Amino acid sequence: MRSLSSPRRSRRLWIWNGVGAGVIAVAVIIIVLVTRGSGTSQAKASPTATPAVTVEATPLASVSTTLNGSAVDGIQCQSKEQLAYHIHAHLAIFVNGKSRSMPEGVGVAPPRREVSTDAGPYVEGGSCFYWLHTHTADGIIHVESPTESAYTLGQFFAVWGQPLNAMQVGPESGTVIAYVNGQRYTGDISAITLTAHELIQLDVGTDVAPQQFTFPPGL
Repeated sequence: MRSLSSPRRSRRLWIWNGVGAGVIAVAVIIIVLVTRGSGTSQAKASPTATPAVTVEATPLASVSTTLNGSAVDGIQCQSKEQLAYHIHAHLAIFVNGKSRSMPEGVGVAPPRREVSTDAGPYVEGGSCFYWLHTHTADGIIHVESPTESAYTLGQFFAVWGQPLNAMQVGPESGTVIAYVNGQRYTGDISAITLTAHELIQLDVGTDVAPQQFTFPPGL
């Protein structure tokens, strides 16, 4: 029997150790390359949220040009965003079967400060923020007020400066079909209460099957 310290045994251990070290080195290189390749650069649209996807639909209407900081339908405008009551709802609008978007900056009084992000324009500030407003054109309505209250879709449209009733959504006229969280809504459209992660859909003229929407992380 040969001893463990024989030249052949030592040579064999050296070979296996060399192979093991090589495998580990290759694994480390692969991990580094994968880690570097998985990193993505993304503009910070908000300190607490990742921007949603870019919206390419035609805007239903522009932001109001008459906002001056005065209260609108009981909704006040304050110099800072109020986070005591902070929720988000989503509004999808279809006119004759075609998607229409809300513009960024609804409820933000001019002069507005807008920045570019990977997901599109983001309104980060203005002279004041109404308790109901939008930062982006992805349909997300931000409800940010000093106290919890039952704010309505009608109040949001009032801040937007657009009409809302059973036969009109903004400048578009026709029979309006509404869905709330995927269910047909038959009441007063303007009275729809904005709740956390609520999905609201308004179809003008043509009935469109309720669409899904995923809120970005942090909202």
